[in-house]
Amino acid sequence: MQSAAVDAALAELASGMPPGARFGTSSWSFAGWAGLVYGDTYPEQKLSRYGLTAYARHPLLKTVGIDRTFYAPISETDFRRYAAQVRGVVTDFRFLVKAPMLFTGPRLRSDSGQWSDNAAFLDAALAAAQFVWPAVQGLGETCGPLVFQFPPLGPRFTRSPQRFADALAEFLLALPRLSSPAFYAVEVRDPELLTDDYLAALCAGCATHCIAIHARMPDAAAQTRFWRESGRLPLTIRWSLHSGFRYEEAKARYAPFAALVDEDPDGRRQVANLIVEAARNRQESFLVVNNKAEGSAPLTIRKLAELIAEYGETIIRR
Repeated sequence: MQSAAVDAALAELASGMPPGARFGTSSWSFAGWAGLVYGDTYPEQKLSRYGLTAYARHPLLKTVGIDRTFYAPISETDFRRYAAQVRGVVTDFRFLVKAPMLFTGPRLRSDSGQWSDNAAFLDAALAAAQFVWPAVQGLGETCGPLVFQFPPLGPRFTRSPQRFADALAEFLLALPRLSSPAFYAVEVRDPELLTDDYLAALCAGCATHCIAIHARMPDAAAQTRFWRESGRLPLTIRWSLHSGFRYEEAKARYAPFAALVDEDPDGRRQVANLIVEAARNRQESFLVVNNKAEGSAPLTIRKLAELIAEYGETIIRR
């Protein structure tokens, strides 16, 4: 499978990025990326299974999100297959892996559409057996952030944020301790949960806040404190969705994801600030961008890299 040609400007841009800054996309199997990431148009099924080697040859793409794990656990063998595709291509590639919603959603919906309480919600032993150990052992040195993304949790938790913080602390403390380069990150979709108690839970559980750029959440700058004050763990950002759209609306508007459609220069500026700040503090950073952020994740990343290069090591001002 061929990679897209790398022009001199792109190669120079990539060489000037801050040390430890890793940019990537939330998945890699998009036929519309022909000419951007891939050298030809390939079926998405083929890209999903075999495209990572070509993806990792792109000079700006040093991480990628594994999103399929959110819907169901995958085996250590599957993780090993992903890691094998990037080894030898780039020495410091890392995967960002989403935990199954089996452990982060308090309610489950059956095939018939009926909702019921989820007995596996925040079950640390089950999460370790079905997610943490398979990911860490399968990915090895290519394992980066293990992200527990909590969907909107409803009034039971939003009206009592301390209830969530206490449950989260208990969960994180019961998970296996990780050694670098793997670490835990937590992403929420309810702004009401961003409290001092939530920050205390992150600190107690040796986890960091994953900054979620999403229509439901405050902007990146407003969430920054929960990364800064949760320890020395890498900056972790998931830029998921352009403000004002639902996922399906954005997907229909942006497909086949080959061009920027709704640019967000302020969002880029905030993200660039954070990446430069992390670099100045000698901290790594992970940024994973979804096509539904601006229309094409690889083009968003290039624009962001150009912005960082323009300002060099100076913190970007609004």
